[in-house]
Amino acid sequence: MEEKSPQMRLAQPRGTVLTNMAVAALIIAALYFGREIFVPFALAVLLSFVLAPFVMRLRSWRIPRTISVLVVVFIGFSIIFSLGGLMVSQATRLATKLPGYQQTLSDKIESLRGLMGGGSGTLEQASTVLKELKTELQNRDGAGRPTDGALTRQPSDKPTPIPVEVRQPDPGALSTFGAIIQPLISPLTTTGIVVIFVVFVLLQREDLRNRLVRLAGSADIQRTTAALDDAGKRLSKLFLTQIAFNGVFGLAIGLGLEFIGVPSAPLWGLIAMIMRFVPYIGALISAVFPLILAAAVGTGWQMLILTAALFVVLELLAGQVLEPLIFGHSSGLSPIAIILSASFWTWLWGPVGLVLATPLTICLVVLGRHVDRLKFLDVMLGDRPPLTPPQLAYQRMLAGDPIEAVEQAHEYLNDSSLENY
Repeated sequence: MEEKSPQMRLAQPRGTVLTNMAVAALIIAALYFGREIFVPFALAVLLSFVLAPFVMRLRSWRIPRTISVLVVVFIGFSIIFSLGGLMVSQATRLATKLPGYQQTLSDKIESLRGLMGGGSGTLEQASTVLKELKTELQNRDGAGRPTDGALTRQPSDKPTPIPVEVRQPDPGALSTFGAIIQPLISPLTTTGIVVIFVVFVLLQREDLRNRLVRLAGSADIQRTTAALDDAGKRLSKLFLTQIAFNGVFGLAIGLGLEFIGVPSAPLWGLIAMIMRFVPYIGALISAVFPLILAAAVGTGWQMLILTAALFVVLELLAGQVLEPLIFGHSSGLSPIAIILSASFWTWLWGPVGLVLATPLTICLVVLGRHVDRLKFLDVMLGDRPPLTPPQLAYQRMLAGDPIEAVEQAHEYLNDSSLENY
């Protein structure tokens, strides 16, 4: 056989890379332009992971599958709708009270300007000078140059025109109903699609699993089935634990704000629970509006300080003490993967993508650990070391970097003996 040239050996990998890049670009484009469908489907898949253990528990009690799915879906979405109704009622009540807090917030802003001293006074003086200069120029322009109308206007005995006011006819009952229902069409449609998808996924769970087995590779069905079942159980447990943990965090925030006296404390507790799914900055984002409201309501600064202390203490306790004990020291994602996934899914699907970024990326990493064709996802996004200690030491020696090799040796010797190293 003739030996292939280097150009021929490189042609096939290069073509494969280009093909993979084209497929990835098509998938991203489909996710972006088809977000009206894919966002509800992603929500449904994540909810199915949360509800699947309850369906399996009812099935173990000899309850038929259809009844089990319908009961679990009804209870689950009843809880979701109840929390949504609570948020709407709290937001409406807060909106009616906001005008009364405006003067208090203005007074505190003025006091802060006074504390800032000369810098704020200089800016205010510069702004005043610019406004006076603009007014003077406008006055001189109007007084010094007569307009065309002034040159041609002659006194006349014509009567002054009578102003006419045009009024629109009162809308009918049908128009009023349409104006009310139109903003609700899109959320209700999305919710209906999510419910249908959740019911479908839970009813056809085994069939979908078998199709994934076929796509992942039917050469070793036993290993693939065990991997998918293990991934499903792990994801269900992870999402249930995360929802419960974030729910307790939101409850603690709500009770704390209620004790401090911040208005609409249940609303801010629910927002804190939802934003807790956003890594690193979720709790900080949820604290912005309660802090502003605490500054606007309290006559002094005590309420603001207590609100800030509440968020700081609970976030440190949850992130640094409780989460490592409950979830382990890592969620399975590398820190850079969490940041990149949040940026990518937010760009792709907006605020919903920001909330779903971590759960969706965890799903991809779990699939990458069990499916050979998706192994690159675990390598790129997972928290496992990409190279073993021998490979890393050898690679650093080849690169002429013994410093990192020595650091790696010290890290390895912290948990093992010199003989093993």
